[in-house]
Parts: sequence; C-alpha cells; structure tokens
Amino acid sequence: MKRGCGFAARPDLPAGAQMSKLEVFEPAMCCPTGLCGVNVNPVLVQFNADLQWLTGHDVDVVRHGLGHDAAAFAANPDVVREMQTGIDRLPIVMADGKIISIGAYPSRTQLIQKIGLKIPAAEKPHIRAGACGCKPGEC
Repeated sequence: MKRGCGFAARPDLPAGAQMSKLEVFEPAMCCPTGLCGVNVNPVLVQFNADLQWLTGHDVDVVRHGLGHDAAAFAANPDVVREMQTGIDRLPIVMADGKIISIGAYPSRTQLIQKIGLKIPAAEKPHIRAGACGCKPGEC
C-alpha cells in the first residue's frame, strides 16, 4: 500500500487535478493488514487485493489500524465522532476526506463508484448476476 501524506498529480488528469486518497481506519488486528495467523478472514484477503488494485490505478491508499496507528484515529474528528457510538463502527473508509463506508469493507465496485474512478470497460470488474456468475440469458 502506498503510504503518503497527501495528493500527487496524475499524468492522465488535467493540470491542477489531484489523485484520490483513500484512508481506511480498521479495528485492532494481529498485523496492519489482518492477513496473518491461521484463520485469515477472506473478506480481508479480498479487500487487501482491492486496495492493491486501487494503488495500481493511482489511488493513494493509507491504512490505519487501531492497534498500530491510534494517533491517526484521534487526529481525525469524523472518525472520533463515529467511534463515540462504538467500536463496531469500524472499519471506517474515507475517500478524499469524506466517509464513504462505516462498519463494513466495501467491494471493489463500491470503491470505484465512491471514488469516481473512470475505468476502461476492459478492466471493469465482472458483476455476477446469476448463481453461476453469468448475466441473465448468457448461460
């Protein structure tokens, strides 16, 4: 994951435009990504892959774990406000300083939509419509 302190210019954006920044505030885990130990949560595996994919599309991704980076939680008034109602509000995902998800890890498709990424059709994730994964009438 990229660990940056701000925005950087993207060559594919107009002059003066900025890349998106995604911040993830997560509960305390055994390691910063939660991908450790014997029983790894498959949701975390997928979310980690989605974050890596976003970094490949020039999104600045920063993860803050409650057990590893508590100061980042305290420094963000929106996160502090959400945490006052309970730890179950985590994870909190912010895009460009605005909360886009509370209490669950968003999917890649949701992240793309919330960030407003323009992804070429060839790269868009396949959305399963039926039990087999095909679109209706394509089986």
